[in-house]
Amino acid sequence: MDRNSSPVEGQEHPDHRVEFRLTPGDIQAVRFGISPGHELVHAVRALLRPAQHPLHWGWLREAHDRMPDGAFGLLADLVGADGYLPDFLTTAPRWDLTPEAELAALRDAEVLGMRVDLSKMVLRSTGARQASLRRMQAHPERARELIAEAWERVWDAVLAPIWPQLERILRADIAVRSRAITTEGIGRMASGIHSAVSWRDDAVRVSLRRHSEDVDCRGSGLVLVPSVMGTTGCMVLTEPPAQPTLFYPAQGVTAGWARDNVDTASALAALMGEARAEILRAAHVARTTSQVAADAGIAVSTASHHLGVLRASGLVTSTREGNRMLHLRSPLGEAVVGAAL
Repeated sequence: MDRNSSPVEGQEHPDHRVEFRLTPGDIQAVRFGISPGHELVHAVRALLRPAQHPLHWGWLREAHDRMPDGAFGLLADLVGADGYLPDFLTTAPRWDLTPEAELAALRDAEVLGMRVDLSKMVLRSTGARQASLRRMQAHPERARELIAEAWERVWDAVLAPIWPQLERILRADIAVRSRAITTEGIGRMASGIHSAVSWRDDAVRVSLRRHSEDVDCRGSGLVLVPSVMGTTGCMVLTEPPAQPTLFYPAQGVTAGWARDNVDTASALAALMGEARAEILRAAHVARTTSQVAADAGIAVSTASHHLGVLRASGLVTSTREGNRMLHLRSPLGEAVVGAAL
């Protein structure tokens, strides 16, 4: 059974749905994550069908000129323009997942899982694309090496330059929805994710085009993953050993989302001053006061003062770990940085 179902486009079969059934314990385990790999495969699909992604046209114009043709062609054969996605291309989404970790997991992908995924893709393709997939299927170890190289080249060319903007939108979406859970409850939050998503009794229901399934989330919970590139609808992961996962379009994706990173820095600097803006922009990973000072090129005492102001404003949280104090953007800080886009 496909682990990734088709996005909602036209609702060809409106009765098709996946229901993630949650026990009270699972509800406590509902969590958010991000997936750089999911963004990359949908970036490939956007480049294959630009007319279907008007919100990405600003990014598409520049990305098209930077495209490494050979690497892109290999990934395009692998993911196609629509429908099922090979699961081995991405690892389990989590809050702190980086592009580097995603690529490392791809380089170590299990050959058996690759064979299964490639077999599914062969059945869903024809012509030259099918022939390309059959070659991958025949030599999976070599294919894994070539796919990882293509993944890295396409990432560096088309997503790495705008990853800071993209990541801020993802984290701002998570921050806003996390706050909604505390103020409105998880049911209201889940129902507001997308028109195809609703909360029904003890289940999160997702309307899909080609797939129906009841998923018992007992013991695993549910991972919610926003996406900037995947704007056409929702997708799901349902088959073990993957954790039950729902991918949904992130809020805040406008036609200008990919504008120059300098514009964002300037907007934040005008709001809170250049030094504090730089500290907040870099606070998506936990750092000590000394690390903050070194990264910003300021004295430790000055960094401590700025962190104190940001903490008092609710934009940064500080947590003691042994003899170290680690500083990280709060949900409000994520929302403020995301709003600067």
